[in-house]
Amino acid sequence: MGHSQAEKAATRERVLRIASRKVRTEGLNRPGIADLMKEAGLTHGGFYKHFSSRDDLIAQAAATALAEGTAKMERSARKNDQAPRAGLIDAYLAAQHRDAPATGCALVTLGAAAGRGEKDLKEAYEKQVRTYLDLIAGLGDDVSDDARADAMLTLSALVGAVLMSRAVADKDLSDELLHTVAEQLKKSA
Repeated sequence: MGHSQAEKAATRERVLRIASRKVRTEGLNRPGIADLMKEAGLTHGGFYKHFSSRDDLIAQAAATALAEGTAKMERSARKNDQAPRAGLIDAYLAAQHRDAPATGCALVTLGAAAGRGEKDLKEAYEKQVRTYLDLIAGLGDDVSDDARADAMLTLSALVGAVLMSRAVADKDLSDELLHTVAEQLKKSA
């Protein structure tokens, strides 16, 4: 019995969602096809009905992981009508974000891989950086070059603080990184 195109598309999306979580937590080299397909409730043999190769899946999963962050950033900014930038900063530098790399911002988890990666991954990463820069710059009334420069500083501090807070062993230092960077960014806004 054949599957409808809608079922095939839904299955493909499920595999992509699982793979996007995996690339955020395990990196680009680790997720194996057999494990991904098993987690999706599928057989290894069904993989090639949806993707041409493992590299194809991983590239699409990375692009999916990167793009998923836009809606979260926009929601975070909208939570605080009076100070949308502060809302975004607070959400991004929250312990919940630090502690959930599988669903967190892929700029943090895929940065090093993108730096070493192929052109497609670099372009997907760049697209997300540009999207976030536009979003952050657009949160204020200033539309000058200063707003873009400030957005670059803000985004760099956000990504760097989460990356370092995940990488250090000392939980107090991890919390301090998030808190201090959040407070400094809000002061400068």
